[in-house]
Amino acid sequence: MSLKIRAITASENTKFIKSQWLFYKNDKNWVPPAIFDKKKLLNTHKNPFYHHADIQLFLAENNGNIVGRIAAITNKGHNDTFNDKVGFFGFFECYNDQEIANALFSKASEWLKERDKISMRGPMNPSMNDECGLLIEGFDSPPVILMTYNPPYYAQLIENAGFEKAKDLYAFKLEQETYRSEKLKRLSSIIQKRYNITIREINLKDKKQFRKDLNVIKGIYNETWEENWGFVKFTDEEIDYMAKDLKQIADPRYVYFIDMGDKPVGFMICLPDINQVLIYNKRGTLLGAIWNLLMKKKIIHTLRIIVLGVLPKYQGIGLDAIMYHEIGLRAIPNGIMDGEASWILEDNVKMIQALSRAMNTERYKTYRIYEKKI
Repeated sequence: MSLKIRAITASENTKFIKSQWLFYKNDKNWVPPAIFDKKKLLNTHKNPFYHHADIQLFLAENNGNIVGRIAAITNKGHNDTFNDKVGFFGFFECYNDQEIANALFSKASEWLKERDKISMRGPMNPSMNDECGLLIEGFDSPPVILMTYNPPYYAQLIENAGFEKAKDLYAFKLEQETYRSEKLKRLSSIIQKRYNITIREINLKDKKQFRKDLNVIKGIYNETWEENWGFVKFTDEEIDYMAKDLKQIADPRYVYFIDMGDKPVGFMICLPDINQVLIYNKRGTLLGAIWNLLMKKKIIHTLRIIVLGVLPKYQGIGLDAIMYHEIGLRAIPNGIMDGEASWILEDNVKMIQALSRAMNTERYKTYRIYEKKI
């Protein structure tokens, strides 16, 4: 094999993105990425993540043919938060060949060591606030929106390259038959009355109110997740950048706050699983994405519960049950019959128990974050 690993320039980002098609030709569960979205994600001038992070993309080539790819990433926000020297890898794709995989990880670790990093963690695409984790269980269905997907053999390639488990992330399947229960309805009603809880939707139309709502989300999110493993606070710029994208696909019925009196104490963000239509956009083009979203929108029957946050002071009194019950009331009449709650850290016992008790659900997919010393 005439194997070469080379760093690419920004002008080759599209080539890097489109190379993903090589590894999923016959995989019916793979959802082609929207090329324009990936370009925005990797744009180091416009994406505010790169104001405190650096990234280098690498391609593995054999006689000029792409056989793998990887990104090496430094994240100053993470290193400052945890006072460590962890670097990251992401956007990993590879044929089932250990030599290629080893060469890719070696090149990424070399780049990270040159920047004073002593361990490498991933996959992060490019951070835990984006798509992250390697799918290791649950290959029988496509991924939902903003979740990863990969061939089963990737885990073996990564482990054979010397990586070990750092943390698992769980996804839970929600189904109408088990989700709606009298117990959940009764519990939600009792708590809502006891604590004077009201529910209000995010305002996507009024710019001034939308800005206020974003600030509430940022404040609750950063305070709620502060103690979570690997969590790095969003900057104002990152919140704005993310909100601009999500605003295009968010439905205000599924993004709402719970107020105690006039004080916002929690929020939930659920997104329609547009992967159910984007799976038909085989080339990942903008026009193809728009056409499929317009013509096939009615086939979307799943929501992803992407974020649920309650201020620490108000946790443990059942406010999450109110939000779980509410999403069922809002979604099911509109043809949304299923959901996914993801991702949830494996040691987030409170959340896992709440899902199990209140919603009669079980884990159906597992994602793994790996790490090794370099």
